[in-house]
Amino acid sequence: MFAKRTLPAFLLTVTLWISTVLPVNADVAISAPAAILIESSTGQVIYERNATERRSPASITKIMTLLLTFEAIDSGKASLSDQVIVSEYASSMGGSQVYLAQNETQTLETMIKCIAVASGNDASVAVAEHIAGSEEAFVDLMNQKAEELGMVDTHFEDCSGLTDSDNHYSTAKDIAIMSRELTTKHPDIFNYTTIWMEDITHETAQGTSTFTLTSTNKLLKQYQYTTGLKTGSTSKALFCLSATATKDGIDLIAVVMGAADNAHRVSDAQTLLTYGFNICDLYIDANGEDLTPLKVEKGVEDEVGLLFFGEFRYLDTQGSDLSQVVKVLELPESVEAPVAEGSQAGRAKYYLNGTEIGSVPILYADTVEKAGYMDYLKKIWGIFLL
Repeated sequence: MFAKRTLPAFLLTVTLWISTVLPVNADVAISAPAAILIESSTGQVIYERNATERRSPASITKIMTLLLTFEAIDSGKASLSDQVIVSEYASSMGGSQVYLAQNETQTLETMIKCIAVASGNDASVAVAEHIAGSEEAFVDLMNQKAEELGMVDTHFEDCSGLTDSDNHYSTAKDIAIMSRELTTKHPDIFNYTTIWMEDITHETAQGTSTFTLTSTNKLLKQYQYTTGLKTGSTSKALFCLSATATKDGIDLIAVVMGAADNAHRVSDAQTLLTYGFNICDLYIDANGEDLTPLKVEKGVEDEVGLLFFGEFRYLDTQGSDLSQVVKVLELPESVEAPVAEGSQAGRAKYYLNGTEIGSVPILYADTVEKAGYMDYLKKIWGIFLL
């Protein structure tokens, strides 16, 4: 009855809004002026501080760049084996870089590593140009995606976060939204964000050389449950981190913005994640059991199959005994035709200590048309032939 890791397709296709249904005023000792902690599969907020305050995101911007890259791969517009040619403009990026040369070629997968591991600004621009034709066109896609995800306090002006423009901003909450979208829709990102160190090969007109990518996320070495995700720092943004971690089947995202230095952003993220794992318990009902078909009145068929609209998840932070969760099916004794496949027949409601904690729709598995005169004759004739 219970599943810990696999999310059904329906849950991954709903809009990934973040909801606050838990107490979020806990006294957590962090120094960053803005932060948020959420549970990834439910999107529930566990802790927040100034989470909707607009701030410069620095290289956390690249989470959106990676999200659009994986979407391009999924849609068939790009593939990991694509040869990405570095333009003069991309090679000129300052700040954090992997020193790509003009006209150098790398696979898209290598470029993803350069972005996710070493936060390469040059690699980010090269990928943006490869996918959209120009960084400007790619940034338009970034802002469109932000709007689609409900990131109401975010606006991008570049694909790397290198800019100090006042018109390039986001919030801890919005960063959590796009982090959740990336990690739940494209879990392969963890194949790259868990890399601590890896060599790539530069092949240019000047010859061949090896460059070592080293992760900018020091949490990987300091907190055993870390799975990613992205750091960022500029003189304006100070030190930022969107940190993901997994423990005992629970996936958390902690976003820290404006920390004084790297040590503080890492310790703040670790404090938030540890706090979350200490108080969180996740109830999961996979709803894998078969439902008894429902009787159909006045239909061409006498019954119709039923199915659950996916699994049910409930995040508890109060130390409740989740073995006491009770599921109650609310369905009619029968339904009158016509019945449309996919329409709602009823609900599975979940109760804890007598209080409803959520529900899952129960849908019709088939279409049953209303019976006509000839259908009734066929039924009667069938009875006589028995």
